[in-house]
Order: sequence, then C-alpha cells, then structure tokens
Amino acid sequence: MRAAVIEAPGKVTVTTVPDPAPGPREVVVDVAACGLCGTDLHILQGEFAPTLPIVPGHEFAGEVVGVGSEVTEVAVGDKVAVDPSLHCHECRYCRIGRGNLCDRWNAIGVSVPGGAAEFAVAPVANCVRLPEHVDVADAALIEPLSCAVRGYDVLGSRLGNEVLIYGSGTMGLMMLELAKRTGAASVDVLDVNPERLATAQLLGCSRAAASADELDQPRGWDVVIDATGNQAAIQDGLGRVAKAGTFLQFGVSDYATKAVIEPYKIYNQEITITGSMAVLHSYERAAELFATGVLDPKVFISDRLPLEQYPQALERFRSGIGRKIVVEP
Repeated sequence: MRAAVIEAPGKVTVTTVPDPAPGPREVVVDVAACGLCGTDLHILQGEFAPTLPIVPGHEFAGEVVGVGSEVTEVAVGDKVAVDPSLHCHECRYCRIGRGNLCDRWNAIGVSVPGGAAEFAVAPVANCVRLPEHVDVADAALIEPLSCAVRGYDVLGSRLGNEVLIYGSGTMGLMMLELAKRTGAASVDVLDVNPERLATAQLLGCSRAAASADELDQPRGWDVVIDATGNQAAIQDGLGRVAKAGTFLQFGVSDYATKAVIEPYKIYNQEITITGSMAVLHSYERAAELFATGVLDPKVFISDRLPLEQYPQALERFRSGIGRKIVVEP
C-alpha cells in the first residue's frame, strides 16, 4: 500500500509499505481522510515520536475492511472514526483515570503507524462506529474535536464567562464553537491571519482582532485560551486573565517555549493556569456532537489533497495557509 513516511527529521516521502494485518482484537481501516495537525510538524522536527521512521496521521476515519479473529464489536463495511490514544492501563495515571498522562503514552500516527496511508490498523476498542448520515471523509474532524471537548472538561465552564481565544486555526475555531455552546456570554478571537480571523467572524465570534489591545476590556477575560502554542501569544494571554479567571494552555508549543508568570498576581487574584493534553474520555462525545452537526465541515476543511501530495500538504499547513487540511488516499 501507499503511505506517507517521516523517515528522519525534516524528511517526509510517500512510498510503498507492506499491507497491514490485524491482530486478534484489531481492525483494518480503509482510510477515507486523514487530517494534518501541529503534532505532525513536531514529529517532522524529530519531537514527540519515540523513533523514526513513522507513518504519521492520528486524525482519521474510514471503512472497516478487515477484522481480527476476536473482533465482534464492528464488522466489515462499518464506518468508523479512530481514537488514536494508546494507554498502558497499568501505570498510576491510567489507574486513576488519567490515561492521557500515561507513563507509557503512545498513539496511532505518533509511535505506531497511522492514518496517512491507504490502510491503517487500530484496536477495536479505539473505533467508534459512525451513523449512516455522517460522511466518513469529513469524520477526520472528530479527533481534534475530541481534544477541544477535553479542553472544556478541564475548564469546567460556568455560564456567562467572557472568553478570549488566541488563534483562529482549526483548534481555535473549534474552541469558539464549543464556547458558544457552553454558555459563554461573549467569545472574542485574536489572530494575525486576516483570512482565518474572517472565518471566526463567519462562525459568530463576538469580536475579532489582531491584538487584544484593539479590544476595550481593561479588566481582562474570565477565560483565556491559547490555541496557538506561540510564545508571544501565550505571554500576552497570561496578562489578559481577569481576577478569579482561568488561562488554558491548549495549543502545542515547542519544547523550548518559555513564558514568565507573576506569582503574586496569581496568588492575589486567584488566577488558575492549567493545560489540556490530547483526548480523555472525550472521543465518543465528540463523535456524537459531530453527528449532530456541531461543526460545518465545509467551513473547517479548507483543503483536500491526495495522499501522494502529503509533503506538499504538510508544507502548506506549516505556512499557515487554510484551515484543516486533509489528505485522501
């Protein structure tokens, strides 16, 4: 089969690899679409993935075309979306229900071959069957949506919050859509990319600007979400949190990214600084939300490219062009 392979830091090709075979409790998925995200860029830089080469792609969905000898939950022909998370279920964090912090954390498309290929193998436990009306070529959006759902689990949002989101890429826009549905009084979005900012306005944000200085909010915001991973945005956002407010680090930063905090301000104003890591008990809920139409795929997916153009798709994503980019084998 054909697959994208990150062979070494900075080197990605599309080549022929052996066809996958399922284990007893695994299925083979004929991949309909695989989304690109910032994690793929980190892997390309030599971060995150324990070893290279690796077939990337942790945002994917497709049709089951093969099942292992002990699989009864799904059948050939079923449409499924795949949770890429692989937890050990044995370490302390797995045992306390925090598998996303697993000491032996792995993921499909990060540490084992992923969905940037014609076919992918996944544990049946990671497969969520999709209803007939869901277009499986759109369902690659479910994985990033599940990360956004996890983010709102961490926030435990109360009604009437004033929310500020840094970044209107795919994840920032998903956080916007969920903020609107979790009782926010207002949702402001910042981005230096005018095209992406226009999409946030299309989706109904309260205000859109290139900088928080353009918005009249001297007291700050109840909830500030960084969806960029950018050091300058993070540093600015930490200073925009209102008294008793919360800063959520949602965007994925480079390992070397640093930010300065003001301990007295955090103490004196009871500010919470927290983070949200990947998926935790949120994938099925994201699939259910997606099936109800919480996201418009026509708005969120800006580019659909053939698998053979995976290197070009990755470069397009790196340059900040478009929104969600997917490859279709």
